[in-house]
Amino acid sequence: MTAAQDTASPAAPAPRPRRPGARALMMMVRAEGRMVARDVAGLVTPFALPLLILLTSAAGASHQEIVAGRTVLDLYVLPLVLVMVLAFVGVLNMPSFLAYYRKSGILRRLAVTPASPVLVLLAQTIVSAVQAALGILVAAAVAALAFGANPPLRLGSALLALALTAAAMYATGMIVAAVAPSPSAGTAIGLLGFLGLGALGGMFGGRDSLPGPLAEIGALLPFGAGVDALAAAWAGQPLPGQALAALVGAVVVGTVVAGALFRWE
Repeated sequence: MTAAQDTASPAAPAPRPRRPGARALMMMVRAEGRMVARDVAGLVTPFALPLLILLTSAAGASHQEIVAGRTVLDLYVLPLVLVMVLAFVGVLNMPSFLAYYRKSGILRRLAVTPASPVLVLLAQTIVSAVQAALGILVAAAVAALAFGANPPLRLGSALLALALTAAAMYATGMIVAAVAPSPSAGTAIGLLGFLGLGALGGMFGGRDSLPGPLAEIGALLPFGAGVDALAAAWAGQPLPGQALAALVGAVVVGTVVAGALFRWE
């Protein structure tokens, strides 16, 4: 061995690829926001449809007091409308975008770059969560200003119920995104899921009008459980254990099933 070889320093290890940070995430969020803004129907419908239900139901419901000064508007119509916003965004809108990204190969191309496809999922979740929050604020403001809706007697419980309902709807939507082979299929499956959850959850006239077994199933699904939890918070009652268990169960089941079925391409 020569002296030069003996004194040469070992080769430095190759630098590890730098993972994207908060700046990359914010850029992705802005890009996702522009994509959502271009989808006029998907942007407007989560606001317009719940408001239409509110406007057609609130006038008579705002005068029918039930408990603790809270009316039918407070205990049924408004919780229903807020859950509709979350269901529309989580079960219908978000899966169609993710199905488009998979179909067009965006997720596959991102998988071989430092920007993991998970970054797209996170950005889309943030954007759709902002959209849902705006829809909820608009619906609550219209209900309060135009029809005198009251705030929940347990605000903290109402926020918890909204957060759990949103998580349950997103978990359900991820199952739709996992199985939908194309954007049109994602829209179709999401629409069926939205209407099915809504029908069993009381969106078309209340669960009392359903046959007993269907009403019981509806109470265990995210839509019905979310309405029950929000109604309890508005009435100042503890959140029902069955509704909480149903929402948490939907989050767990949806996450596990979507994780098992989801494919990047």
